[in-house]
This record gives sequence, structure tokens and C-alpha cells, in this order.
Amino acid sequence: MELKDKQQRSPREARVGDRVKPVARPKEKIQQQQSEEGEVAEESAIPTDLETWIKNNAKDLKIRLKDRRWAAEVVNDFRENLLKFLNNEPLFKSAECLNAGSYFEKVKIHMPDEFDMMLTFPGSPNLRLNPMKLDGGLFYRLDLTRPNRQPIKAFLLENSLTLSSSKVLNEMHRLVRKFLKTYKVPDECYRWEVNRKRVYSPAVTLSLFKTDKNSEELISVDVVPALEVQSWPAAVRNGPDVSNWLGKKALQDIRSLPCYFVPKRQKGRNLGEDAKESWRISFSHIEKKIITSHGNKKTCCESHATKCCRKRCLMLLKSLIEGLKQRFPEELNGLCSYHGKTTFLHTLSTRYDDAKWNPQHLSVCFLYLVRALEDYASRGNLPHFFAPECNLFSPSSFSRKALAFLVNALKEQRREGLPLLKPPALVPPLMPPLMPREDLDETCNETFEERSFVLVHFVDAALINKLGVAFTVLVGYAFYILLSC
Repeated sequence: MELKDKQQRSPREARVGDRVKPVARPKEKIQQQQSEEGEVAEESAIPTDLETWIKNNAKDLKIRLKDRRWAAEVVNDFRENLLKFLNNEPLFKSAECLNAGSYFEKVKIHMPDEFDMMLTFPGSPNLRLNPMKLDGGLFYRLDLTRPNRQPIKAFLLENSLTLSSSKVLNEMHRLVRKFLKTYKVPDECYRWEVNRKRVYSPAVTLSLFKTDKNSEELISVDVVPALEVQSWPAAVRNGPDVSNWLGKKALQDIRSLPCYFVPKRQKGRNLGEDAKESWRISFSHIEKKIITSHGNKKTCCESHATKCCRKRCLMLLKSLIEGLKQRFPEELNGLCSYHGKTTFLHTLSTRYDDAKWNPQHLSVCFLYLVRALEDYASRGNLPHFFAPECNLFSPSSFSRKALAFLVNALKEQRREGLPLLKPPALVPPLMPPLMPREDLDETCNETFEERSFVLVHFVDAALINKLGVAFTVLVGYAFYILLSC
């Protein structure tokens, strides 16, 4: 009997002599259990119709294979021919294409109409750069340690040491325009056009149109020149601590990859001359690797039978952000999908357990991301994932007024059941449906003239009724005046 009593005791208790004391639970374990309990409560609090909307939208956001194949063929042909053309140019003679962006991360939503193409041109082994940090670790001035006679010499400033971002970007614009003079789209019904320059954009943006006049843009491609450097700058060398999630080996592999600098001008007021020739470090290739990874404890997505909901959550968040931008373009000027991606990366680094990303928990995980973005906006601080000293919600890029508006907009979306993700309601007809006419054959369709006759007949009848009522009132008023006299 005594042995049975011991076995029935709670596992939280330990026997010391004749006394029983509870086993101390670590603080982290308590917090983890509270967090999991909160998530369960959150899941049970989600209305059924809202959960259905979220799951349906996640399915609809996936690009159809037919659309993806056509867009990929057009963009691939453009890319391959552009690389062949650049083989004759000194600076881009060894250029390679690095596919980046949401399409190649497989989180592009709705249509495959936007592509990012980084043209990497490596510096020679003898090229030594001294990156001078201009902010918390994203923007740099690139200086050579000594004068150089290589092709890159033509893109230096007057001091013969500083690499000019504006000169490199202008050269990319010139070469792409020159390339399009001889390049033709395989399908003669389409043509490429170069867009106008944007001040803070590191890309040469092209648009695909039909050859018809007044054609709408079908595909947009950003061609970004990127200087390849083998060693990371000191400000971002350590990177985020995600060893618990990705594993130490994967983290070492990521840090061994080269980094890339793109010619992007720094934003802000009262900036020095260095900001006009600044370069921004790009982590697109690493972000792609992280988003498509499941860490060192991979248990899902190893077979077609089991899939997680990570990518669908990111696609839903991108869709929500795009909806907010379209609805409030002036109030949310500066909001972009990269804010959603950064929120997603921060969330992945803390919620790396595959069980928490089970497809059955799609709505819970998505609302968790929405609340996380709302929390970053309310605090006015969204640290860059690789350069945590850089705030993506800093006043120079996002005003306090815009942040307050974003917080209220996200709260409204959650309170109203995410209306931006719901299809528009059917608008009721302005007029009652037309009554079928008995003299028409049911097996044939009504012509335009027949429908017009029915419509005119309906309007005339209504007008006659109104005139009749007005005439009756007028006659009654006349009799009243006569009787009064």
C-alpha cells in the first residue's frame, strides 16, 4: 500500500525522509508553459468563420503552376541573354545572377509579377576594401586600402579610393538600355521597357508590356548590381544568435558565405556627402536560406504527407501589409513587405519548434505574427535581423504618426476579423431583376434590343405610377381650395 501511494504522487514532488517537498521548476520552463497555455487559449478564442477565412486565403495566395511557368520562361530568357551581353563589359565580365526576393523564397503571393535579380560582380583577389560604417551596420562607405588599376578604377571618386555607388548604378542603367536595343522577347507580342530612376532604389527596374498601345504592366524585374565581398563587416559579423534553432554547423555555414553591397543611397536629413555614395549590405541570399530551412531539429516537410505552415503565414502577413498599403497609401508611406519579413525572422528565431507550426495551427500562428508586428510598431523599434542596432521603424524612415496609425490599423483588423483578407461583399442590384417575358422563347438568349425594351417598359411603368399619384394629390388639393371658398 505504501508503494502504491508513492507511485500515485505527483511528479512535481520528491520525497526527502518523511517529508514531501515540491520539485523546483525552472523559471524558463514556467514561462514556456504559460506561453503554450496562452496559445491554446488564443486558438480557442478564434471564431470559426475567421479561422476559415484565414485558411482559405492561405490557399488562394499560392501562385498557379501555369502562371509561374510562363513568367519564369520570360524572365529566364531575359536573364541568360543579359549575362551573355555583360561578358564583354570590363566591370561585369565575371558577373553572375543571384536569384533573391519573395518569388525565389517561394512566398510570392497572388501573381508571379515581381522578380529580383542581383548581378554580382566579384572584386579581384588583390582588391582590398575598408568599409566605413555610416549607421548601425547597414550602410557603408567603401574605400580601397590603396589605389588600384583594375576596371573598378573608372568608378572611383576624385580621391581615387572611394567606390562611387552612383557611378556603378548609372553604368548598370546604361548597359541595360544598350542591351534592350538588340534584345527581343521570344514572344513578339511583348516588349521590355526601362523605368525611370528612383532616388533611393539600388535597382534598374524593367517592365514587361504587350506591344499594344496603353498596355498594363505584366511583369516587373529589378536588376541590382551587387559587389561581392568575402568578409563580413565587423558590425554584422556575429549575426543573430540562432544556434538553438539552426544548429551551430548551419550557423557557421551561413557566416562563411560572402556578403554583398548594393548601391543604395542612405535616407535621412542633414546627412553628409558620404550618404550620397553609400552602399547597403544585402542579406537576401541568407534570408532565402533561413526561410527555407527548418533548423537542426527538422521533423516536418520531410515528406509530402507532413507540411508546416511557416511560408503560408509569411504569405498571409505580406498580403495583409499590401492591403494596408493600398488602403492607406499616404498614412502608411514607408511600410513595405520587408517589415513583415523581419518580423517573421525574429519570430522564427524564438518559435523554432516545428510542433508550433503545425498546419492545424495556421490561424493561431498568423495572428501571432500580426500581434508581433503590432508590438514592434507600438514600441517604435523593429531591429534588423542581422544588424540589431539598426531600427527599421526609426523616425528617419517611419514617422511616429505613421507608427500610431499602423498600430490602430492592425488592431482594427484583428477586432473586425481581418476584413482586408476577405473577398468584397456582393453589391446588391440598384434595380429589381427584370421579369421574364412570356412571348420570348426560353431556349434562346435575349438580344440587347429585347433587354432594352424590357428595361424601358419597366421604367415607363414606374414613371406612370408616380405621375398618377401626383395627379391624384393635385386634384384633391384643388377640391380642397374650392370647398374652402
